[in-house]
Amino acid sequence: MAKIPTTSTTLLRDIAQDAQNVRWGEFVTRYRPMMEAFMRERFPSLEADDIIQETLVALCRVLPSYRYAPDEKGHFHNYLTGILRNKALRSLRKREQDEALRADYANGENLFIDEPSYRESLFELALRQFLSDDSIADRTKRIFERTAMNGESPESVAESFKMTRHAVDQAKSRAMIRLREIMKGLESLADG
Repeated sequence: MAKIPTTSTTLLRDIAQDAQNVRWGEFVTRYRPMMEAFMRERFPSLEADDIIQETLVALCRVLPSYRYAPDEKGHFHNYLTGILRNKALRSLRKREQDEALRADYANGENLFIDEPSYRESLFELALRQFLSDDSIADRTKRIFERTAMNGESPESVAESFKMTRHAVDQAKSRAMIRLREIMKGLESLADG
């Protein structure tokens, strides 16, 4: 793996305060070689540039609430590669789903579907319904977004909400169950 960069707390502070900060260029120059090496070593079949870009976008969202405390939470490079890993795993799952959908299509199943992005579109619709559902607590939605969508660690989410890790896991689990229910409802509408 490439050399692990030294963490600059001022750099992290500056980019956390402003997603348009000019120091993002310095951040990318500092961390990109490590991220590319991580992708080559662990996920060579994926397009590293795309995954790194998704990771940087997610990082923009979570950095304002991130607190660098290496003695308590570990080093920043581990946090960053955790997000990178989650984005890569999500990409692999999506690829598998797309391949399965293409295989179904090739075998004559689901002939009404004319593109492999059907499941992704259905998921996006379900996600929008989930996030706009007033019966779901805002905190549950935010916990789901930060852990499941942005790849933030349950520990840091728990700390920012002043709750236990177990409570965060439960909230995420409830959100996933509800999202699956919405997906099933949408699938039954598509089949009917």
